[in-house]
Amino acid sequence: MTSHAPHETIPELRTVDLDIQGMTCASCVNRVERKLGKLPGVSATVNLPLETAKVQVPADVTDEALIDTVHAAGYTASLKHPPKPASSDHQGHGEHDHGGHEHMVPNHLLRRLLVSAIFTIPLFIISMIPAAQFPHWGWVAFALATPVVFYGAWPFHKAAAVNARHLASTMDTLVSLGVLAAYFFSAVQLILDPQLTAHIGMSMSEHALYFETAGVVATLLLLGRFLEHRAKSSASDALKSLLNLGAKDAVVLRDGAEVKIPAGQVQVGDHLVVRPGEKIATDGVVIDGASAVDTSLLTGESVPQKAGPGDEVTGATLNASGRLVIEATRVGADTTLAQMGKLVSEAQSGKAPIARLADRISSVFVPIVLAIALLTFVTWFFASGDPYQAFTAAVAVLVIACPCALGLATPIGLLVGTGRGAQLGILIRGPQVLEDTRKLDTIVLDKTGTVTTGVMAHQGTEAIDGVDPDEVLALAGAVEHHSEHPIAQAIAKAAAGLGTLPEASDFDSDPGGGVVGTVNGHRVAVGRSSWLEAQGASLDDSAKAMLAQAEQAGATAILVAVDQRFQAVISVADKIKDSSAKAIAELQERGLRVVLLTGDNQSVATEVAAQVGIKAEDVFAGVFPAGKAQAITSLQEQGKVVAMVGDGVNDAPALAQADLGIAMGSGTDVAIEAADITLMGNDLHQVTQAIDLSARTLSTIKMNLFWAFAYNTAGIPIAALGLLNPMIAGAAMAASSVLVVLNSLRLRRFGK
Repeated sequence: MTSHAPHETIPELRTVDLDIQGMTCASCVNRVERKLGKLPGVSATVNLPLETAKVQVPADVTDEALIDTVHAAGYTASLKHPPKPASSDHQGHGEHDHGGHEHMVPNHLLRRLLVSAIFTIPLFIISMIPAAQFPHWGWVAFALATPVVFYGAWPFHKAAAVNARHLASTMDTLVSLGVLAAYFFSAVQLILDPQLTAHIGMSMSEHALYFETAGVVATLLLLGRFLEHRAKSSASDALKSLLNLGAKDAVVLRDGAEVKIPAGQVQVGDHLVVRPGEKIATDGVVIDGASAVDTSLLTGESVPQKAGPGDEVTGATLNASGRLVIEATRVGADTTLAQMGKLVSEAQSGKAPIARLADRISSVFVPIVLAIALLTFVTWFFASGDPYQAFTAAVAVLVIACPCALGLATPIGLLVGTGRGAQLGILIRGPQVLEDTRKLDTIVLDKTGTVTTGVMAHQGTEAIDGVDPDEVLALAGAVEHHSEHPIAQAIAKAAAGLGTLPEASDFDSDPGGGVVGTVNGHRVAVGRSSWLEAQGASLDDSAKAMLAQAEQAGATAILVAVDQRFQAVISVADKIKDSSAKAIAELQERGLRVVLLTGDNQSVATEVAAQVGIKAEDVFAGVFPAGKAQAITSLQEQGKVVAMVGDGVNDAPALAQADLGIAMGSGTDVAIEAADITLMGNDLHQVTQAIDLSARTLSTIKMNLFWAFAYNTAGIPIAALGLLNPMIAGAAMAASSVLVVLNSLRLRRFGK
């Protein structure tokens, strides 16, 4: 091959996103990637949790060829359609169909689970409780087990058949073999000896029926599979919620008249009218009007930003005060909001597939068990000449190796651990989260709403000599009381705490500058230094020194002038949560490096970090949405395993990019849905609890897997030697399951 050939094909490559159904483990992922990779010039990355594939395809390979290749591998595939805002659902049904399909799989499993549970409960009662038995109860047990084995457990049988066709095995193979072995062995016993259950009050040692084993195994594993699908199906909701944050409608100027149209129809160059309280429909530049724009939804900045002619504004932000006319500069997929959606999608899709511990064990365990069972049958058949004895010994091997405890090890541990977490206000998405928690060494905290309250609060008032700070604060509060600005409300609230506010008249405001009014016959102006000077107030060196001192302390400094004479500096800041410093110390005690990440300026960020015990070199300030995800990536490129804690829309890409995303429950739905762990409270101490609980749950699951594997494996050679009949094998299998459940229940004491 010549050296220039690759350069000729690169421009023709395109990316195709596929939804793939039917994958259950890492071996399925490898099979799909390998099959697609055999097509000329095609490379694929398959994501198991999201059930998607990102495929690089040359121009001469069609989408149909990709789908057919996946079908040939034993799975179903369809083109992935990007989610659209709710307002555009009526434009087509493709995304609706896709969304319905996402929820069809869990509902499908729920039906199987409910049917299995309805039949398994009476099956277990009559099989295990002698007092509930009646003459020939075995035939009723046979009837009850049949729909569970062939309807409820069908997904396991189907997946096992697909794997067998490709000479592979997974947990599905173990489940299918275990359920079928217990069922068919019991059925053969019942048919050969119809009088087997003619008597009532029989204990397990008096009969050789294991229908309840087949039913219980199938039902409990269906429960685990159903919960797993529910967790996976919510992965795409983050992207949908993000897109739905945008404005649904826009008012555009057409021939001098205002026309309301769907936001999706806005074109580059359109002039949009945005009134106070309305969302800005798309990215653009202000051409008329002045206002303060609340960008906290996207940037995390707690202070609204001044917007006037020539200033750029971002779609989905909120116009807080004045009327604006904006020229649209970016629409559709080019907007900041859409790019954030793309960042979330790419970060999620880029996560490596999770190789489940049980699957890694079963990939070696199943072929060995099958070989031993076959060898046992052949050996006993030729040694004794008795096919019944040979079959009994072989079935004993399969029954003792039945993956009841092995299959329960992860879902039961996960159920108890996540249940205890829910009691503590900690929501863990799934087993992959536990894997990610184990190796954490760095935790990144968003400032606004995570370390701080996200609410502006009065920090102090410094007045010039001879002036009472409380009197100045009361005057400023009287004027600011008429403004809805967060800083104004913080000042007004602090002033109201001193007593009844005086009345203010002749109120006027300049968005992004300040407010002015008449109080007790005095003209009071409150705002930024440049605005006060424009109002005629003079600032001497002492005033500028007071201003600089307040800003260096990490506060937003607001100046007050009375009758055009400077009087005081009022400091307002985002209040640090009472629990933040202690919680950060707890994280550091666990050997974690704590990093502060914020869109605020360096001085504010550094001051906050100093107050909560974070080193100055671990502060990333002035970082915006795309930059937050890039900051996480840069840490990962240094070999760090990173957790991200945030609460805003602007944190969603970083939460998705991080090895572990933790969302505060007080935050937006997008942040919560993009995260792996959700904390229902506002206390950073829950982050420590979440990490500890995840580590404890993973440790418990590993212990479960060890005992389940060791317990059953120890019985296999005994069964192969003919020293273990299926009844004792069934009892041993049940005992291993009880051990796994009891071990998992220890998690209920976590945090007590």
